[in-house]
Amino acid sequence: MHTFCLENMVWMNRPDVFSVANDQLMIRTKPGTDLWKRTHYGFERDNVHALLLESGKEDWSFSFKASFHGSALYDQCGVLLYQDTDNWMKGAIEYHDDASCWLGSVVTLGGYSDWATTEIPAGRNEMWYRLSRKGADYLLESAPDGIHYAQMRIFHMGAAARFGLYACSPSPDGSFAATFTDMRIVPSIWR
Repeated sequence: MHTFCLENMVWMNRPDVFSVANDQLMIRTKPGTDLWKRTHYGFERDNVHALLLESGKEDWSFSFKASFHGSALYDQCGVLLYQDTDNWMKGAIEYHDDASCWLGSVVTLGGYSDWATTEIPAGRNEMWYRLSRKGADYLLESAPDGIHYAQMRIFHMGAAARFGLYACSPSPDGSFAATFTDMRIVPSIWR
């Protein structure tokens, strides 16, 4: 098992404010940060704050806990699998307003994003994520308690990709602190 180690990870759009202490990462998001490609809204953005790992192995499971207190539309933090600007996956809680939140995921292939969401209780500000790889296929799961994981989606990404943690504030006035803890990488538990 491998636990959090900053030396093994690489920043993508490094935030101005972050800290690492006691196996915990905190990222303060900049306004106007996001990861999205073309579909429906017509815009493209690839300036999400992310801390990523590379693995040559084709069989692993990566899990962690993400916590945040969003206050602007679409504030989000969670798991990211990034191959290149046109091929990636993200999964996270997205803040909508004080009455609702969404648990969602986006898979972008060939430069077009999809978006799958389900409404979750308002005020939900933490979630456990587990991303498992078997060859070129991936399983994304989430758990409110870090124990009882539920499938969010299965997808195919092809070639190897970097994976890790991300946070962003798409709104021009958004910014929040995201905290990531309990990172683990183990042989794939996906059966």
